[in-house]
Amino acid sequence: MLALACAASAQELTSWENHYAAGTQALERGDYAEAETQLKAALKEASGFGLQDPRLAGTLDKLARLYRAEGKFDEAETLYRRTLAITEAALGPEHISVAASLHNLALLLYTRGKYAEAGPLLERSLAITEKALGAEHADIAPRLSTLAQLYRVQKKYAEAETLLRRALQIKEKALGAEHLELADTLDNLAALYNAQKKYAEAAPLLQRSLAIREKALGPEHLKVAITLDNYANVLQRLKRTAEAAKLRVRAKAIWANATRTKK
Repeated sequence: MLALACAASAQELTSWENHYAAGTQALERGDYAEAETQLKAALKEASGFGLQDPRLAGTLDKLARLYRAEGKFDEAETLYRRTLAITEAALGPEHISVAASLHNLALLLYTRGKYAEAGPLLERSLAITEKALGAEHADIAPRLSTLAQLYRVQKKYAEAETLLRRALQIKEKALGAEHLELADTLDNLAALYNAQKKYAEAAPLLQRSLAIREKALGPEHLKVAITLDNYANVLQRLKRTAEAAKLRVRAKAIWANATRTKK
């Protein structure tokens, strides 16, 4: 009898693994119809494992990501909230996996413009992550940046600046001063200064971001063109018209070359 039960359990596990893997692969290649079919089948299997089983929360989270990608925000929010409730009940409110669930739900709420709801979730996610990993851990930086983005939208500029400078410091220490990941944080900090019309503060950040991207990606990369254009806009605000014009010429040349290459 025990052998039969074990065999059935192994069969269920294999079935869940197959559906989950197929759904994940379909999601990654953008085949959303197939992804939904496979992930729903995986969810049916995982529902039989019990609420404490991490495979259930993992499948719900993956299906929520699919719905978010499709713009089905109501369905995605329902699943993210269910994932959070299951993860909290199974692992406790201070577990690092709870922080990830909070972050995912908050990002969706942010996308939907529900800033008042997203804020406390992001703050709680950050607090849990800091407690679990330490205030200077590399994984803290993305949490800081996300919360800073929300604060910027809410015009909490001082709070946003503090978080972004922390994120930049953590990345510099963990990755080095010229790592590509620093460029995004520099851009975010520059955008914060732009929102406050502090163009003199924004300019050197974009200059540094440009140098990092050119070195890491090459001078003809499309992300370099975007940075050139952003930097040019700031220089224009500072009445540095000739410099701005040169950067825009470079950006247009990169975009034109990319268009020709696609043809």
